[in-house]
Amino acid sequence: MDLGIGLPTSGRQADPEAIVRVAQAAERAGLGAVWAFERLLRPAEAVFAGTDQSMPLPDNNAIVYDPLETLAYVAAKTSTIRLGTSVVDALFHSPVVLAKRLATLDRLSGGRAMIGLGQGWMQQEFDATGVPARRRGAGFEEHLAAMRACWGPDPVSFEGRFYTIPESEIGPKPTGLTLLAGAGAPAAIERAARLGLGLTVVVFAWDQLREAVQTYGKGQGPLVAQVNGPITERPLDERMPLTGSVEQVAGDLAEARALGVEHVFWHAFDDDPDEMVERIGRLNTS
Repeated sequence: MDLGIGLPTSGRQADPEAIVRVAQAAERAGLGAVWAFERLLRPAEAVFAGTDQSMPLPDNNAIVYDPLETLAYVAAKTSTIRLGTSVVDALFHSPVVLAKRLATLDRLSGGRAMIGLGQGWMQQEFDATGVPARRRGAGFEEHLAAMRACWGPDPVSFEGRFYTIPESEIGPKPTGLTLLAGAGAPAAIERAARLGLGLTVVVFAWDQLREAVQTYGKGQGPLVAQVNGPITERPLDERMPLTGSVEQVAGDLAEARALGVEHVFWHAFDDDPDEMVERIGRLNTS
């Protein structure tokens, strides 16, 4: 198991110098990956697609750097650390365009890209990109198939229900690209395993993580746990898994490792990212 950190790409912390500083500090500390995420917009009330349920988004979602441009920038400032997204919502992008962007990042970084792909969940983002929310599921599978066609031998062609690629030469081709699915629902986790994708899952509770691991099975790629919470200097009485003091988290890491988790990273949106790198670094050497 190795460890990682979410880059300061959102909210008041979003800053090019801070992004590079944290990435380089993470690399020096021997961490396995740095991570970015995609958020297109922050409506007043985010509505779950296909429902009438809504929720407010945190303030930091009002400013979010594009993850792929950010990681290309970080690739030029680092040498070995992997570059992850958790997640890019594939359906908001043309498969040809996204395939080319991911292959370019992979080539520029020397094969360090580890890309989590999601389907999207917010109705307003589907509306803003002109994509029907009902395309989730089958549309995600076809999008992935179209991208994989782009990465295959030339001439490339693809004919599907939602996407068509005329016979063409398309490059560059990736050499070390790792693909993950960002999933939480059992059907989405099963789809990730069936499609030969790794899995990135946000951890809220141990039972939830155990069920996700059991549903995923052996899978075809790495199993990544994303923690939306801090590592603190002092122990916490009430906490989610993999949060709290360095000593508390160290114990949790042993349990996560036993479940088959291969990488854990922290998005501490409101905490000092420099302090977080130092604390994760202490875990990395313990």
